[in-house]
Amino acid sequence: MSETTTAVDPRLRQAALATGMVFALSGGLGATWVARLPTVRDQLNTDTAALGLALLCMGLGSILAMPMTGQLCARFGSRTVVAVTAVPASTFLVCLALAPNVVVLAFFLLCMGACYGAWDVAMNIQGSYVERSADRPWMSRFHACWSVGSIVGAGLGALAAWAGMGVATQFTLVATLIALGVLLALRSYVDERAPAPLATDPEKAGRFVNRRLVLLGLITLCGTCIEGAAADWLGLHITDDLAGTAAIAAAGYAIFATAMTVVRFAGTPLLTRLGRVRTLRLAGTVSGTGILVAALAPAVPLALLGGAIWGLGIALVFPSAMSAGGETPGRSAAGIATVATIGYGGFLLGPPLIGLLGHRIGLDNALLSLVVLAVGIAALAPAAKPIAVETPLDA
Repeated sequence: MSETTTAVDPRLRQAALATGMVFALSGGLGATWVARLPTVRDQLNTDTAALGLALLCMGLGSILAMPMTGQLCARFGSRTVVAVTAVPASTFLVCLALAPNVVVLAFFLLCMGACYGAWDVAMNIQGSYVERSADRPWMSRFHACWSVGSIVGAGLGALAAWAGMGVATQFTLVATLIALGVLLALRSYVDERAPAPLATDPEKAGRFVNRRLVLLGLITLCGTCIEGAAADWLGLHITDDLAGTAAIAAAGYAIFATAMTVVRFAGTPLLTRLGRVRTLRLAGTVSGTGILVAALAPAVPLALLGGAIWGLGIALVFPSAMSAGGETPGRSAAGIATVATIGYGGFLLGPPLIGLLGHRIGLDNALLSLVVLAVGIAALAPAAKPIAVETPLDA
C-alpha cells in the first residue's frame, strides 16, 4: 500500500472522515466512563477489589462478542453492525450511572463491553476496507481519532466532576450526543461486502491465513499489554517509586497519550516510507527503549521522557495489525475480528498481571518485563507483510 498522487474517490474520502468520526466517538464514550469512575465507586460505596472484578466484566464482554462480529459484518455490513452496537453501548453508559450496587454494575459492564467490543471490530472493518480501496495507509489516522476522542472525553469528564454535575446527567447527555453522532456518520459509510478473491489452493491458503492471523494477534496482544500498562501503571510508578505528585503522575500519562496520538496522525507518511514490517520493528525497538528509560529512571523528568518515548513507539502497533488482518484473502472481516479478539486479551490480562508482579518485585521491576513484549513485536513483525488483495469499491 502506497501513498500516491492518484485521486481518491470522493465517496472513499467521505467514508474515511465518517470512520474517523466513529472512532473518535468510541474513544469519547470509553473515556467518559473512566473519567467518572471514582465518583461511581463512591456512589456505590464499594471497595477497590469488588470494583476491579466488576471492571473485568467489560473486557470479558468484549472478548465474548468480538469473534462473531466478523461474521455479522460479512452478512449485514459494518454500517449495520456499528449502528446496532454503538447505540446500545451508549444506552448502557447511562445504566452504569444508575446501577444500585456493584453486582448490577458488573452486569451492565458485561453488556456494555459486548456492544463496545463489537462496535470496535466493526469500525475497524470499515476502516480497513476504506484504506485498501483508496490504497492509502489511513488506519493509523483512524486510531488517532480514537485517541483524540479519549482525550476530549476524559477532559469533559474532569470538567463535569469539577462543576459538580451528576454522573447520570453527564452520561445521559454524552450518550445522546454520541448515539446521534454515530448515526449521522454512518450515512457516509460504504458497503465493504465486495466479492472475495478465490484462493488457488484453499487448504494451503487456509493454513497460511490461520498462522498469519495468530501471529498478528500476538503482535496486537504485546502492543495492548504495553499500551494498557502505561495507562494503568505509569502514573503509579511516578508516585510510588519516584515520589512524584499526583499532578505529575497525571501529566505522565497525558504525555504518553499525546505522543501516541501525534505519531498516529503522522502514521500515513511513516508507513508509506518504511513499510509495515520495518515500522513494527522500529515500534518494538522504540517502545522497549522508552519502557527501559521510564522504569530505570532515577528521577521524575527522565521517567516523563521515557513515557513519551514509550508512547511514540507503541502508537502504530494496533492500527498496523488491524490493517494486516484486514488483508486476509476472502476473510477480511473475520481476519480483523480474530486479530482484535486475541489483542484485546492484552487489555484484559496485562494490567492485572503487572500489578501482581509489581506486588512481589516492585512496580519498576515489573514494568521491565514489558521489554520482552516489545522485543516480541519486533521479532513477529514479518507476519504483517502486506498481502495484495483486490477490494474494488462497489459501483
